[in-house]
Amino acid sequence: MADDTRVPTVIADGVHVIYKVHGAGARKGGATAALSRIFSRGATPGMREVHAVKGVSFTAYEGEAIGLIGSNGSGKSTLLKAIAGLQPVARGRIFSHGQPSLLGVNAALMNDLTGERNVILGGLAMGMSRQQVRERYQGIVDFSGINEKGDFISLPMRTYSSGMGARLRFSIAAAKDHDVLMIDEALATGDAAFQRRSQARIEELRERAGTVFLVSHAINTVRETCDRAIWLDSGVLRMDGPADEVCAAYEKSTR
Repeated sequence: MADDTRVPTVIADGVHVIYKVHGAGARKGGATAALSRIFSRGATPGMREVHAVKGVSFTAYEGEAIGLIGSNGSGKSTLLKAIAGLQPVARGRIFSHGQPSLLGVNAALMNDLTGERNVILGGLAMGMSRQQVRERYQGIVDFSGINEKGDFISLPMRTYSSGMGARLRFSIAAAKDHDVLMIDEALATGDAAFQRRSQARIEELRERAGTVFLVSHAINTVRETCDRAIWLDSGVLRMDGPADEVCAAYEKSTR
């Protein structure tokens, strides 16, 4: 019997996501040709539709950590963007409690600014006051591990490796409690110590009635971090259940 006391945070009801991309056969030409294509009727030659998410339905609840697994191109990241409101839904509906955050501050961070300035900017973008940013600043830097091998926080983010940038983004996002926090591959970028800190922080978010979605190709990370997993296969929900069971079924299918 279902537990009726659980509080839903995200409901996906028959969600389809379709977007258009330029195919290899797209015509080329100058500005006049481009304008002609824009104002011409009918489908644009060389454009094709990608049906990335196909009729996905599920309900997420307070206190859950849900892993999204599947091969490349299975629709995991697209589904997270749709939940966050960053990708329009072609059919179906998504309901959410509060404002879902896709790693919190991706759009706010700027490569030409120092890590220090990005911490401040990212905190403000998430709704923190300047006082809150000041109080949490050192904790964010320490959590990220950016300065473990030098004063990197004072350098522009364009000098960071992709892993350093991802760790700083996660650290900024993790400095604030979220109703729904969605993490796309961020935990795969750090060393073992950073992954342990991240998993502990996810546990704290869950204990405070938050919901965490984690996209990862590292199946063991999903097992260790999540209590539930959703397996997407070519945009279709293949399996939804306890993380151990879903991960085992996915691994069996890839052998």
